[in-house]
Amino acid sequence: MSEIMHVSGLTFKHSDQKRWLKKPEVFSLGPIELSVKRGETIAIIGENRSGKSLLAKLLVGAVKADAGEIFLSNVTYNAAKKKSTKTYNSSNDIRMIFQHSTEAMNPGIPVGKILDEPLKLNTALPEAQRKRLIEETLVKVGLLRDHYYFYRHMLSDGQQQRVAIARAMILQPKILVADEPFAALDPSVRSQTVNLILSLQREFGLAFIFISHNLGIVRHIADRIIVMENGYIVESGKTETLFRWPQHEMTKKLIQAYQSLVPQQTITSVE
Repeated sequence: MSEIMHVSGLTFKHSDQKRWLKKPEVFSLGPIELSVKRGETIAIIGENRSGKSLLAKLLVGAVKADAGEIFLSNVTYNAAKKKSTKTYNSSNDIRMIFQHSTEAMNPGIPVGKILDEPLKLNTALPEAQRKRLIEETLVKVGLLRDHYYFYRHMLSDGQQQRVAIARAMILQPKILVADEPFAALDPSVRSQTVNLILSLQREFGLAFIFISHNLGIVRHIADRIIVMENGYIVESGKTETLFRWPQHEMTKKLIQAYQSLVPQQTITSVE
């Protein structure tokens, strides 16, 4: 698999204002170094406040970094200034799937209009072509062309999640980033969503970066795992290698917590 994204020296620092009788809280992330290959699935795991969600937002440009460079689609740009040597919209190549699809959908706007917005903002396609592309994308994520006219209240939780995936895919990105995309779904819908993402990956060669506390899903679909603690990557490697031979104490802690919840015969010992 060829490398499609490389992150170098990505750094972020935030300081809360000092409150009465409390010192200001300072959270630092990085420097982060990571790479993503075409068609690869990377899981980011760690405890709360480890920096997982912040890293995801930095990668998609939702939060501006203090320093660092991101190489994506043959362009290197400054992650702090969001500038490159050529006209470039990185959001077309890396898109985010929202965790709570219900909250991300405006109840007063039909699905077609929701999916049309990124096309109107990022392409010069005429209306007829945009509508055709939206309908084709709906079919790709397992919905019907007629869902173009549906409103949020007319969709099940699983269908709303598919709309969220369609919105992320509509600009034909190379990388999808998701923060806990399966947490709000019941088990049957969660399984369907996982299978859908795996199918889309195979068909389009998408890379998928996702944050999850569910190590069962992580072990099932991730090619590689990144472990974070206090804003740093403390360990990374192939999924089965980390599950069988974790090196860092945080990795061992997370895997042991997972193992305590699964049947004993599936447990691999952690030294």
